[in-house]
Amino acid sequence: MTRNANSTSAPARSTALQARLGPLDAAAIVVSNVIGGGIFFVPQIVAGLVPHPGVLFGVWVLGGLLSLAGAMAYAELAAARPRAGGEYVYLGEAFGRLPAFLTGWTSFVAGFSGAIAASAVGLAEYVGRFVPAAGDATPLLTLPLPFIPLVVSRKALVAISAISVLALIHVRGLGPGRLVQNTLAILKVTGLVLFVALGLSLGHGAAANLSAAGASTTASGVLLALVPIMFCYSGWNAAAYVAEEIRDPGRNVPRALALGTAAVTLIYLALNVLFVYAFPVSELGGLRGGLLGGTSDRLFTFGLADWIAAFTIVSIAASISAMTIAGPRVYFAMARDGLFFARAARVHPRFRTPAYSIAAQALWSAVLVLSGSLSQLLSYTGFAVVLFSGVAVASLFVLRWRDRRIDRPYSTWGYPVAPALFVLAAAVLVINEIASRPGSALTGLAIMAAGVPVYWWIRGNGAPALDTVVASDTPVAADAE
Repeated sequence: MTRNANSTSAPARSTALQARLGPLDAAAIVVSNVIGGGIFFVPQIVAGLVPHPGVLFGVWVLGGLLSLAGAMAYAELAAARPRAGGEYVYLGEAFGRLPAFLTGWTSFVAGFSGAIAASAVGLAEYVGRFVPAAGDATPLLTLPLPFIPLVVSRKALVAISAISVLALIHVRGLGPGRLVQNTLAILKVTGLVLFVALGLSLGHGAAANLSAAGASTTASGVLLALVPIMFCYSGWNAAAYVAEEIRDPGRNVPRALALGTAAVTLIYLALNVLFVYAFPVSELGGLRGGLLGGTSDRLFTFGLADWIAAFTIVSIAASISAMTIAGPRVYFAMARDGLFFARAARVHPRFRTPAYSIAAQALWSAVLVLSGSLSQLLSYTGFAVVLFSGVAVASLFVLRWRDRRIDRPYSTWGYPVAPALFVLAAAVLVINEIASRPGSALTGLAIMAAGVPVYWWIRGNGAPALDTVVASDTPVAADAE
């Protein structure tokens, strides 16, 4: 039986989240979740595949449009089913509990937790530029656990401290969490916009680079370029994870997803214009090393290394903060369905946040930091982000056909063409990843498959049916402030 999004069953207060986020708050989560380190090395790869400025810019815009198509499909799904969890909810309703569990399992084991661990280690490295001891990886203590020795170092402690501080902030409630997230997102976007503006107005680049082709481009080159570009755009669906906590979700979830994805597309396009302004496209394709620092050195006669390092720290912190918000909502939703630790379904009685889910993700991320090698889980399962988002968008077709009478506050534009193109693009990306890196991809598939016996073990312990979850479809309104 399919659970109707308009159910009026009374929720247990302990499992109800508050709807306190506005569209700008949710859009800030999208921007911070998407813009990571990829934009500072992917343009070099793309320039090597499409050595023509006009085509290069066009491919980045195409990637943004495909992401927007996916985002608007999520917007329809989230508006009709405004519950925490994102694709976990949509896969569960369209394809059943096992696919839904596997997306949540992958998110916890590697997707969010692995990304947080890797980002925190990177943050510690940049902090080490200002405080050398912070980047010191010399082991202070080794915990000889079987198969997974945990190595404590100053660098690891700094990384774990960053994870812990942001987790505590977001446990404290949507008020302080929203303030910190929005501030970090504003600083991140402002830094990028200023860098582009200063580079194009005061930088010693060449406007001729913007029209000078390095070589001929091919259709296959464009298709290959879309692969890293779409990975660079991943995270556009972040607002869907917090749909239960967005005021008037039928109206504001689509706004947040559209605004966040459009903002990222414009920022990515502007950065690529700046990179080509600094380097001829033929040179950009062969460039090695940090693109942000290299562009700064090419454009400006004065050094910006310390400023770039400081900006990178803020940028990474914004990404960790966004993932600290989004990820736990998946485990919270799983726990309400009986598919995760029972405590993870509890909402803090005072702060009204999924505190146990946030703590669980932070703890596992800290373990990944200390393990070192386990942080590689992210590289093995990176394509799973595209895989599950593609399946989630495909669920739109299933649910539209099956639930014809459900109330849809928002209907995605371009249906069925736009979501179908996104599903096709996602399939191409996954197939390409498996073909180009079979060893890594098979390892990632094995990690995902490891969730199957875990699922059956949980089911054997009496998980409730999907249509009897405790959660309400109508989130508890925010208390008066």
